[in-house]
Amino acid sequence: MGIQLNHEIPEPHEEQTHRGWLSRYGLLLALVGLCALLTLLKPGFLTLGNLINVTRQISINGVLAVGVTYVLLSGGVDLSLGSLVALTGVVAACFAHPGDFPVVVPIVLGMLAGMACGAVNGVVITRGRVAPFIVTLGMMTVARGLALVISEGKPVSNLSRQFTLIGSSDVVGLPVPVLILAAVALLSHVLLQHLRLGRYLYAVGGNETAAYASGINVQAVKTFAYTVCGGLAGLAGVVLASRITTGQPNAGVGYELDAIAAVVIGGTSLSGGVGGIGGTIQGALLMGVLNNGLDLLNVSSYYQLVVKGVIIVGAVWLDKRGQE
Repeated sequence: MGIQLNHEIPEPHEEQTHRGWLSRYGLLLALVGLCALLTLLKPGFLTLGNLINVTRQISINGVLAVGVTYVLLSGGVDLSLGSLVALTGVVAACFAHPGDFPVVVPIVLGMLAGMACGAVNGVVITRGRVAPFIVTLGMMTVARGLALVISEGKPVSNLSRQFTLIGSSDVVGLPVPVLILAAVALLSHVLLQHLRLGRYLYAVGGNETAAYASGINVQAVKTFAYTVCGGLAGLAGVVLASRITTGQPNAGVGYELDAIAAVVIGGTSLSGGVGGIGGTIQGALLMGVLNNGLDLLNVSSYYQLVVKGVIIVGAVWLDKRGQE
């Protein structure tokens, strides 16, 4: 006579369903829970003015995070983002003086400078077969040095009002940097989810050997990812220079860590092939809400760095657990 224990053993598909549900909605629930907690601790958090301020604060990191999503999906990494923000901001500021050029010129030149650096990263990584960590670490130093050389070590100031309005003005009550982030996120979502190039990017990150065997130009796809990442870093640099009204060669320190943290928290795997723009935006929002909440609670910036480091390590740990 056997003992029936079937009712005590969960069905495999039930466990997988729970995991899938948590994977899909866990970050959103964490964001809502954090907002609720901060509202209880600081009623001023949930005001329209503060919420708009939060979105303005995350706009630059959000644009960077969208860019690095392309790179992480391809199985790479980019540590040069912060220095590219400084370099492209300085380049844009040099052409944004009153009466020199139309405002579109510094914007385009800043983005082109970022794209050029990103393309160099991609070519050296794919053609030279050098590890992305080493190449982008080198570019981080080179770009910072170029920013200092071009600016002669001083902030580039005296920018036109048309240029500074990019970072300070509102449209229908929403900050222009937030609208820029929304446009970048929407276009990237469409590219990654509905275009062939996006599918190629996922395929390369998921299994590079299989992608190559199926006829995908792996080198071109990876170079494209780094070029887009550099271009969006250039856009972020332009927005930052506009917002602080100077091209600051020392700007962007540590920005790459915030961007990568937002992407990994958003569910994009460091191994490549898994993730998306929706998760990246949620990750950027979570980081922004956390930073804003800690500021409202008067938590020392030193402790904020500790919290941010713990979050990054925790996100990577969860990513590794999810692959097991």
